[in-house]
Amino acid sequence: MAKCNLCFRQCNIADGSFGFCEVRTCKNGSVISDNYGKLTSIALDPIEKKPLNRFFPGSMILSVGSYGCNLRCPFCQNYHISWGDEVASFKRKATYVSPAELVRVAEEQKASGNIGVAFTYNEPLISYEYVLDTAKLLKEKGLKTVLVTNGMADVETVRELFDYIDAMNIDLKGFTDHYYEDILLGNRKMVMEFIKEAVKHCHVELTTLVIPNENDSDEEMDELSSWIASLDKNIPLHISRFFPRFHMTYKEATPVDTIYHLKSIAEKHLTYVYTGNC
Repeated sequence: MAKCNLCFRQCNIADGSFGFCEVRTCKNGSVISDNYGKLTSIALDPIEKKPLNRFFPGSMILSVGSYGCNLRCPFCQNYHISWGDEVASFKRKATYVSPAELVRVAEEQKASGNIGVAFTYNEPLISYEYVLDTAKLLKEKGLKTVLVTNGMADVETVRELFDYIDAMNIDLKGFTDHYYEDILLGNRKMVMEFIKEAVKHCHVELTTLVIPNENDSDEEMDELSSWIASLDKNIPLHISRFFPRFHMTYKEATPVDTIYHLKSIAEKHLTYVYTGNC
């Protein structure tokens, strides 16, 4: 039995069992990442797709994903590899790629405009050891490391990462404890603490997916954007439109007018506000 300190859950994991994320496991009394180096997806994407609009715009980045997540967003667009019923099959299909091999592929793709590696698609912080080992090698080669993350990780547990990450897009999914705890099964305070630390070390952009009647009030967007501005008014915020999917097909897509209205509220506090999926 061992305790995982990665996120607020502090899972006590028996040998051979898994924590809530279904990735952190216990082996010989120590917590390890079961999906270390096991990739389910790889693609060369525009950096703007992460989305990162103000970090080497116009460039490409080698994007990789594994499986597992420590949130349970009912609207997840990558549920096949995050926490849906199909994750088990993707576990079996995952291909092991060592940090050195991934860096070699990233170097090969420089000819296609690649600037580094983005860890994305599922939640990369639940296998931060692999991210860290790869990022160290990428830095030696002059390549960039990007995280696309929900930010729900203990700052002290992953602190060494901050020295090697060049940019992050972090989901700030809402700005109420009810939304984080009851809808996502997460912890807003932990995400906020992670963001506060991240902005001290690397380029950070934030994303909020707006869901009708859940996190779309004027008051919530005002509070969310005001808090971001208290860190730095130049932190870019992406306000994205929701489409029904996974376990949330009963809701209508977010009206485009709502996204632009909330953008106008956020712009009272922030310099850079972008709309997504409109």
